[in-house]
Amino acid sequence: MSTEAPVWPAELFEDLDRNGPIPLYFQVAQRLENAIRSGILEPGARLENEIAVAKHLNVSRPTVRRAIQEVVDKGLLVRRRGVGTQVVQSHVTRPVELTSFFNDLKNANLNPQTRVLEHRILAANSSIAEKLGVSPGDEILLIRRLRSTGDIPVAILENYLPTAFVDISLEELESGGLYDALRARGVVLKIANQKIGARRVVGDESKLLEVDEGGPLLTVERVALDNSGQVIEVGNHCYRPDMYNFETTLVAR
Repeated sequence: MSTEAPVWPAELFEDLDRNGPIPLYFQVAQRLENAIRSGILEPGARLENEIAVAKHLNVSRPTVRRAIQEVVDKGLLVRRRGVGTQVVQSHVTRPVELTSFFNDLKNANLNPQTRVLEHRILAANSSIAEKLGVSPGDEILLIRRLRSTGDIPVAILENYLPTAFVDISLEELESGGLYDALRARGVVLKIANQKIGARRVVGDESKLLEVDEGGPLLTVERVALDNSGQVIEVGNHCYRPDMYNFETTLVAR
């Protein structure tokens, strides 16, 4: 959760036209949008609450609420449960390639942060065993992580790995990406089968990703293989659709 004090650029609203034909909510929304696009309000900045803003501007709370919603609808502000209204961080656009999400964020200067939610050895059920190419009941490593850009959560990453990689530590996962840890162990990732989809939020995802209960999430199911054809990891990932999208190039045949 952000600990930064809320901001409100009051100087941008000193000359609101209260008697003209342009609605006040529209004037406030436009100036908010301009402040964000010009960098006066930086990504991650948290706005004061609606009551405080209405008092600053001497307008009604519904006027402020509508103005903020206009900017939310344009994807420039986001309402975060327990935090309030924040300027959106740069949207994460990721190519559909066999790359590390951590490194993609790092290379885009988006300050990746990782919180390990689970890190434990368990017996493979029949579904995971089939995908990993192991026998049901074999020991495998489960890793579940919350990936954020700055302090804004973007994705929950759940991965299953064969027993050969149970030595991957919490420290490695918190300071870097899973694929970095695998490469450090001599793994050469070669190919992955990947399915992209969508579903509604379930379980603790609403709290972790700070989204509405029952809201939509993007999903990725991935099975990655090394250069010998051995399955290295099975991933089930979910992403906030307001913060993340995939990019691919289609070529005609």
